[in-house]
Amino acid sequence: MQKGYLCLMLHAHLPYVRHPEYTDSFEEDWLNEAITETYLPLLKVYENLLADGVDFHITMSLTPTLCEMLRDPLLVERYEKHLEKLFELSEKELVRTKDSTEFYPLAEMYNSFLKDALHRFKDVYHRDIVGAFARVQDSGKLEIITCGATHGFLPLMEMIPEAVKAQVEVGAENYRKHFGRRPRGIWLPECGYFPGVDKYLKDAGIRFTFLDSHPILFADPRPAFAVYAPVYTPNDVAIFARDPESSKQVWSSKEGYPGDYYYREFYRDVGFDLPMDYIAPYIHESGQRINTGIKYYRITGPGEHKEPYHYGAARDRAADHAGNFMHNREKQSEFLFDIMGRPPVIVAPYDAELFGHWWFEGPMWIEFLARKIHFDQDNVKMITPIGYLEKFPENQVVQPTMGSWGYKGYNEVWMNSTNDWIYRHLHWCARKMVDLANRFCNPDDLKRRALNQAARELLLAQSSDWAFIMKTGTHVEYAHKRTQEHVNRFTRLYYEITEDRVDEGFLSNLEALDNIFSEIDYSIYRG
Repeated sequence: MQKGYLCLMLHAHLPYVRHPEYTDSFEEDWLNEAITETYLPLLKVYENLLADGVDFHITMSLTPTLCEMLRDPLLVERYEKHLEKLFELSEKELVRTKDSTEFYPLAEMYNSFLKDALHRFKDVYHRDIVGAFARVQDSGKLEIITCGATHGFLPLMEMIPEAVKAQVEVGAENYRKHFGRRPRGIWLPECGYFPGVDKYLKDAGIRFTFLDSHPILFADPRPAFAVYAPVYTPNDVAIFARDPESSKQVWSSKEGYPGDYYYREFYRDVGFDLPMDYIAPYIHESGQRINTGIKYYRITGPGEHKEPYHYGAARDRAADHAGNFMHNREKQSEFLFDIMGRPPVIVAPYDAELFGHWWFEGPMWIEFLARKIHFDQDNVKMITPIGYLEKFPENQVVQPTMGSWGYKGYNEVWMNSTNDWIYRHLHWCARKMVDLANRFCNPDDLKRRALNQAARELLLAQSSDWAFIMKTGTHVEYAHKRTQEHVNRFTRLYYEITEDRVDEGFLSNLEALDNIFSEIDYSIYRG
């Protein structure tokens, strides 16, 4: 008997890290790694499941910044060269490890993995990963949702409604550009919610979103089914809340599956282990060592000593963990069904880049889980938010409280002593953008281009990624630089527009550097 549903949600996002001004950008490697280790493996999982008739249902965000980068001709060309170099390295590794019984099978695995990635990227997907995901969505098994335009943290924009509206509306319109229709769902950046944000979602045609558990558990009135059924906001947007129990099994550093000792060790990479004269062509052109993605060791234990990785043992572990996760969801659903009198929906949201990039075995875990749910039991089924709302359209109306899925659940990650200086600049720029949109209703072509570019610079400055990086202490100089650059570019454009002296050379250079959102219309900021 059907006792419950599992809503698996994967949030795929990267900040906009396109740098045409450099021939070899460290930050563009974030995108290259995610394509090779997460997006291509996930596509292969979906296609395997479709080929075998597995009735899976997964929800996945592809954020506007990510979609724009995945379809940018410069970045696509650079990625192809990157992947070809990695494949070349894997060929050399076959020769280097040919006499090693421990490492040669792993070299063969990486060679096969990269050969398959190169073939699918070039010959199967024709360099269009977004289009490949869209085709899976067309099968009815994947629900792709949007996000705020540049992943701006909305609770810290509440005092400027036009800025919130623009993040939501530009995200929805960018989705239409890439997928041919408006989105039905949205991932609120960092799960950042404040009462009233649902109005902007409704205006954009959004039917559902996700939140962490506490904004729902402390909602007014308190929800009768806690986080195990959706609720409607006062503006009729459905909210699906994260289930802490299922999240903990994957995310917890102490109890989560990815920390198993048989899984691949992320922090041992040939980019750091092998001699410089050998590895130099495959790391940064400056000679600074970076991860290549070829890693030969398993986690082993808490110390520095690491044993060689064994792919077969790790694969078996992934199958066991998928079975354990399914079993726990069965028992959880049975318990909740008896209390609720209807099948609960267990919402398990994760950053997509966990699967494959950080947790190499993550994509195969998803595939094992989908197969086990389909073939091995009848208590729990996978479902998307739209699928659940179609089965259970009547749900409680509540007002969620403010919240996020950051540390301590509120604003602390994005507003603290490391990054609070940015907001006086972001708010000044946002207010000036509203002023520009209201003042210039019928500009000439040059001024319209400048107004649209000003909107791009504001949106890029608002990315929550920069504040997050400042807080975590990694790549802080880059986060400072990006925030300052976009604020400075916006400020110059603002004064050139208002003083009727737009420098076309400067504008053209910005349009080439920050070419995101070709469809943007600055009037979205009009009050």
